[in-house]
Amino acid sequence: MSRVEKEMSFLDHLEELRWHLVRSAIAVVVFTIAAFISVDFVFNQIIFAPSRPDFWTFRTICSLAQMIGAETFCIDEIPFKLQSRQMTGQFMMHISSSFVIGIIAAFPYMFWEIWRFIKPGLHSTERSFSRGAVFFVSLLFMLGVMFGYYVMSPIAIYFLSNYQISDAISNEFDITSYVSTISTLVLGSGALFQLPMVVYFLSKIGLLTPSWMRQYRRHAIVVILILAAMLTPPDPLSQMLIAGPLLLLYEISIIISGRVLKERLKRQAEANSTTTL
Repeated sequence: MSRVEKEMSFLDHLEELRWHLVRSAIAVVVFTIAAFISVDFVFNQIIFAPSRPDFWTFRTICSLAQMIGAETFCIDEIPFKLQSRQMTGQFMMHISSSFVIGIIAAFPYMFWEIWRFIKPGLHSTERSFSRGAVFFVSLLFMLGVMFGYYVMSPIAIYFLSNYQISDAISNEFDITSYVSTISTLVLGSGALFQLPMVVYFLSKIGLLTPSWMRQYRRHAIVVILILAAMLTPPDPLSQMLIAGPLLLLYEISIIISGRVLKERLKRQAEANSTTTL
């Protein structure tokens, strides 16, 4: 940390943080306005796309099914209608969906701004093992967003639209419910896909070890299932769709923690040998 950074007062740090947050907010507003203006493309090509049989996920499933002679998996219709039962329903969904898209598009820049504020306060060793943090955090977030959009959303929509307890009841969903469900699945997946990075940093500072993660694997499974239930619509299919990848990420995180521990022990052994000499 430089002399100038050491001499910064608490209020100076708050002022610096404020400008990082202001620039992040401006980025979100810019992307939100762009999404708001592109209303036709946003709703017809992005938001409503997972509800159509010609969506990429359904076409891919159908192509794979045809290869093995199981054409019954091809989807011809998703039987539900969208309605707006509130006077401000469509307008508010236009604003909220544009805001969600603004957050997703601006996330790499937002995290970069926050990282610029945090990085000067780190020690040299902490900076060394946090190289590439912005890239990997952004990459995992975008992978989670894509998983939520291309996997969870279409399957959840298809399952819920076909679920009926009686033929006398037709599925006519409110636009608010539809958009909020997709937003929750997409943003929730993006956040939960950060698990490997969280484990990496906690392992670097010695708070996590692979043996500890293996010991409490059963507890982790329970926590993951609870998180999946909180972040998905109230149906078991959506919960398992997000719980499955999280369990896989947990196992990958154990491997990451093991490699971090191995590197740390190696450095300690090298330092001890140097001290002895």
